[in-house]
Amino acid sequence: MNINLTLIGQAIAFAIFVWFCVKYVWPPITAAMEARQKKIADGLSAADRASLDLELAQEKASKELQKAKQEAAALIDQANKRAAQIVEASKDDARKEGDKLIEQARAEIQQERVQARDALRKEVAVLAVAGAEKILETSVDAKAHSEMLDKLAAEL
Repeated sequence: MNINLTLIGQAIAFAIFVWFCVKYVWPPITAAMEARQKKIADGLSAADRASLDLELAQEKASKELQKAKQEAAALIDQANKRAAQIVEASKDDARKEGDKLIEQARAEIQQERVQARDALRKEVAVLAVAGAEKILETSVDAKAHSEMLDKLAAEL
């Protein structure tokens, strides 16, 4: 193989091309590759941080949910206790009111009983006086006396 001027010219042209590529083409390409690597690394670290933040947020949300459930259960228990107290208070009030009404009814019954006795006494007194008048008007004959009592009973 003969080394001639063409081969030397091609070698010089190739060397100039390599020098040109190293000087002007290679730095932007390596800079772009490094920027892309940095961007990918930043994206991966941001994804890791976001994943960690998501886990923390989920834990916090579950804790808050548990806390809210406990508070709701406590409020429900308080409401049930209060409802039971109100029911008991209402029952006591109803019992007291019922006892009061029973006492009033008993007092009214007693008063009506007294009034009925008084009315009955007055009627008996009137009847006794009427019976005595009739007996005194007629002779004291047993037969007439029993007839008069029967007659008086029939009138009433």
